[in-house]
Amino acid sequence: MRVPRILALASMTVALTVALAGVAPAQARPAPTGTGSAVTAPRDQIQCPRGFVCIYPEIGFEGQPYVKRATDGSVRHLPDYIRGKGSSVINNSSRTARVYQKDNYFGRHVCVGADGGAIGDLRSYQLNDTTHSLKNNTTPCGA
Repeated sequence: MRVPRILALASMTVALTVALAGVAPAQARPAPTGTGSAVTAPRDQIQCPRGFVCIYPEIGFEGQPYVKRATDGSVRHLPDYIRGKGSSVINNSSRTARVYQKDNYFGRHVCVGADGGAIGDLRSYQLNDTTHSLKNNTTPCGA
């Protein structure tokens, strides 16, 4: 197994452990208002932990996400299991996240704002199922 793949799998494992331990993960969907009953996320929805960017294979933050700690830098070529398959993004880091249509940060892209920015459907940006690279940095969206 190649080192980048091992690191990606290790990052996912840590992120999922943190999320399941209840360390302030953001809600992928707003919690419904109601009285007296507990609300749980759907079984196939995985929350994105604080400090991470999560790219989901399904619209509406569904499925097994690619989980990347933003401070670990950018990714010129996303792993095969999410490359060309991303449909929604959550950015729970203090950095901005730009998702690109092509490798090496080329082609059409969208910027997801820091601290809870989210795009539930990349179709409106013509980026659904075309995610190839991810750039995390401190440059604000629109700059």
